[in-house]
Amino acid sequence: MTSTHSYQRILETSRRVNWDLGALFGETRCLDFARPFLPESLARTEPLVFLSAAEKLKLNHIRARGYLALFELVEAFVVTFVAQRATERLRDEPFRSPALENFVAEEEKHRRLFGAMLREFDARFGTPCGLIGPAEDICRAILSHAPVAVAITILGLEWMSQGHYLQSIKDDHDLDPQFKNLLKHHWIEEAQHAKLDALLLEQLARELSPQAAEAALQEYFEIGSFLDAGLQQQATFDLESLEKAVGRVLAPAERQRFLQVQHAALRWTFLGTAMLNPNFLAALSAVSGAAARRVEQAGSAFASH
Repeated sequence: MTSTHSYQRILETSRRVNWDLGALFGETRCLDFARPFLPESLARTEPLVFLSAAEKLKLNHIRARGYLALFELVEAFVVTFVAQRATERLRDEPFRSPALENFVAEEEKHRRLFGAMLREFDARFGTPCGLIGPAEDICRAILSHAPVAVAITILGLEWMSQGHYLQSIKDDHDLDPQFKNLLKHHWIEEAQHAKLDALLLEQLARELSPQAAEAALQEYFEIGSFLDAGLQQQATFDLESLEKAVGRVLAPAERQRFLQVQHAALRWTFLGTAMLNPNFLAALSAVSGAAARRVEQAGSAFASH
């Protein structure tokens, strides 16, 4: 199956919808800590009945910070991977390298966007929040896998971010408008990146043997397991950050319940919503229908319980 997208059309669209980072910040454009930043479908604070409403809001903010920081981390290995592909100049694809170079420039801009948001958050939240890392080690571990496995991972993450904005964030009027606005602009450009990722995956997978395709899928699942271990650690960091922010230590049973609920929430946010995204599964089906079915089946385990 051949993609209906082209490097030329994607590049033209990307240049048309490009936005300036400086226009998104200013004295009148600040995060409103009186409102939630993440939708409940991702934050999952309500099952934690032992938290007060104010504590749940604190947790929502902590989860939102982690959401941004993890995206910034993810985009670090995306930039490295795509930059490597951009050096591969194909005679029959004159727009390929310019499109991928533009992709890299936009991802670097997104990292600056998230960095600016995180600096504002940290300056105003008042409590340091932990994050898994070091980022360099995480990126190195992911990029050590076969390029096809990395391409599948990146494509899933791109469609994941699309799904989050369109299905959970865009029409949630309770969320802070500034947080939504920044994610809206991220979505505008990521919509083109997902199309480019699909083209990259199609090219990388074009000459794979069935055995090589199976090996790449297995490596994709290995990357998922690696990320899941990091998300489990992130849930612990979020617990510690919440206890510092609210000035109390939860009871042992409450801590256990917190880790159970929040690890599941992080899994759903960063793994399940990617693996069950219909656009991601459609692109993966173009490589292997069997692979898409296996990914969908695995993703179902992360669905909301």
